[in-house]
Amino acid sequence: MRYGFLIIPTLIALAATGCSKYGYVSLSYPIEPEVYLPDGVHSIAIVNRSLTTEEEKDAKVFEAIVSTEIGSDFLASDACIKGVYDAIVQIPGTELVIPTELRMHGTGTREIPDLLDWDLVAGICEKEESQVLLVLETFDSNTNLLAKTATEQLSSILNTGKPKVTPPSEAQMQVAAYWRLYDPDTRRIVDQYQFNASRSFQTVGGIPPPDALARTAYDAGLAYIDRYLPGSYRVKRQLYKRTSGAAKQQFIAGYRRTEVANWDGAIELWGELTENPKRKTAGRACLNMAVANEVLGHTAPALDWAQRSYEFYKNKLGRDYAKILLRRKRIEGLSP
Repeated sequence: MRYGFLIIPTLIALAATGCSKYGYVSLSYPIEPEVYLPDGVHSIAIVNRSLTTEEEKDAKVFEAIVSTEIGSDFLASDACIKGVYDAIVQIPGTELVIPTELRMHGTGTREIPDLLDWDLVAGICEKEESQVLLVLETFDSNTNLLAKTATEQLSSILNTGKPKVTPPSEAQMQVAAYWRLYDPDTRRIVDQYQFNASRSFQTVGGIPPPDALARTAYDAGLAYIDRYLPGSYRVKRQLYKRTSGAAKQQFIAGYRRTEVANWDGAIELWGELTENPKRKTAGRACLNMAVANEVLGHTAPALDWAQRSYEFYKNKLGRDYAKILLRRKRIEGLSP
C-alpha cells in the first residue's frame, strides 16, 4: 500500500545572496518509509508472542530480581502493543485488529523464536479478516538503576572513603522489542526488526515511577510504526532573483514577494513571463514557477514547469531539477 504526503508549507527562509542572480529557498523533501505494507492491506492482526509458558514464570521472577527489572514484562509488552494500536492511525486506511487470543507463548527472552507456522498465520488472519499478521516475537527490559548505584557507591568510597547514602535521582528504563510482519498470501516476512527504546525517569527515594516501564514500552510501540511512515529533511532550492531587459522589474517584484512568503503572488507575476519573447527570461520564469509550486506542495505542476524550462528554453537548472522532482513524485505515490 502506498499513500501520498500531506504537504504543509513551512516558513521559508530566503538567503541573502548580495549581487548574485540566484536566490535560495529551504523546504522539506520527503524520505521514503523504511517498509511498505503489501498492496491491498487495510487490516492488520497483532499478537503478543513474547511471553513465557506457565512453567517458566518462576525463572522470570528470578530474572527480574537479578536484573533489577522494575515492573512486569507481562504487562509492559501489552503496553508496547497499545503503542502500535494508537500509532496505526498514521497509516491512512489501515486498522489494527487485536484477536481475542492476543497472547502466544514464545521464548520469554531476547532469543528470537522460529517463524510461526504459515497455516497458523493464515488461520488467524482469516478469522480476524486481516491481510497480514504483526507479531511481537520477543520483549525484554531492564534498568540501569542497580549498575548506576553501584558505580556511584564505588566512586564515593574511592573519593571520600565512605559509601554514598543519597539514592540515585534518575533511572533509565531500556526496552528491546522484536517484531515480525507475516504475509500469509505470499508466505513472506514483510518486515523483521528489533527496536531498542530508552527513557530516563526521575526517582523518588531511588525508585522510578510505577509506570516507568510501561511508558517506555508504549513509546517503543509508537516508534515501530515509524518504519511505515514517510519522513522528511530540509533541502535548498535555487531560483532566479532577476532577469534582464524589459521584464527585469516584474521579475524582481516576483522575487520580493517570495521574501514575504507570498508565493501565490510570485506565481502570478512569473507566470506572465513564462512565454516572454526573450528566451532567457522565459526559461528563468519557468524554473521559478517550478520552485514556487514545490514550496506550495504541488509536485506535479512543479515537475511540468521544470521540464518546460529545459525542453523549451534549455535552462540547465531545469534539467537537473526535473530529475529531483521525478523522484519526489514517485516517493509521494503520485505515479506508479
